[in-house]
Amino acid sequence: MFLGDVVGEPGRKAVIEQLPLLKQSEGLDFIIVNGENAAGGRGITPRIAIDLLRAGAAVISTGDHVWDQAEIVGFFPTEPRLLRPLNYPVGTPGNGSVVLQTAKGRVGVVLVQGRSFMQPPLDNPFVAAEAEVARLASDGVKVIVLEIHAEATSEKIAMGRLLDGTVSMVVGTHTHVQTADETIFPGGTGYLTDAGMCGPEQSVLGRSIESVIWRQKTGMLTRFPVAKGPVRLCGVIIDVDVATGHCVAIRRFTLAVPEAAETSTAAQPELNSDPN
Repeated sequence: MFLGDVVGEPGRKAVIEQLPLLKQSEGLDFIIVNGENAAGGRGITPRIAIDLLRAGAAVISTGDHVWDQAEIVGFFPTEPRLLRPLNYPVGTPGNGSVVLQTAKGRVGVVLVQGRSFMQPPLDNPFVAAEAEVARLASDGVKVIVLEIHAEATSEKIAMGRLLDGTVSMVVGTHTHVQTADETIFPGGTGYLTDAGMCGPEQSVLGRSIESVIWRQKTGMLTRFPVAKGPVRLCGVIIDVDVATGHCVAIRRFTLAVPEAAETSTAAQPELNSDPN
């Protein structure tokens, strides 16, 4: 299972609560969670990362908000299961990929960040992804999941087509809106343009509706607190042939979690910032 961007306290509490249950009900062997908006809607802290791992996440990915919480910088060298985008310059703390041993064999996870409409502009994600996937494959890793954290749908689709037949799945994140184009490409790679988000359903990308509308109508600086209310978890589940690494089944996942309606937020509001 791959779960899309976790937004704020409502999103992370719902994910932490549901992961053990989903592991049982869905028969999950391996769970990846994008946690880059888990701390008040921007970034992730060491404590939140530990809580997600304890709940059942095998790997936590991030994105363009990876450095928004200062204390996470020193945590990266201590936790290889927390990924920052691979295509940061050499010397950046942390890693952009990890290989973990499971009961059914090794699983590799690779994270890259797109460049179209994204800040900061990083190294070419296509070159970085292709080289890293080739490196993992040369080491005998059959099951590889690649996440592309990007704004442009064309960039994500192009990445999926580039890597078709060399990875088990390419999944996009960042827009917080789940797409309906799940498919298996001819070479055996599962694909979804965007997994969506795990956050408040009555919101604009997880943020307070009123604040985002005010910004759009007036163009004036305002804050985007994380919304309250029921949470929806969004993501994707694939079945993989471990002998070949090919995806044999893929389906979008969505789950309403009404219990999260009573969760209070401890948002760290953003000023004049992109809600996702």
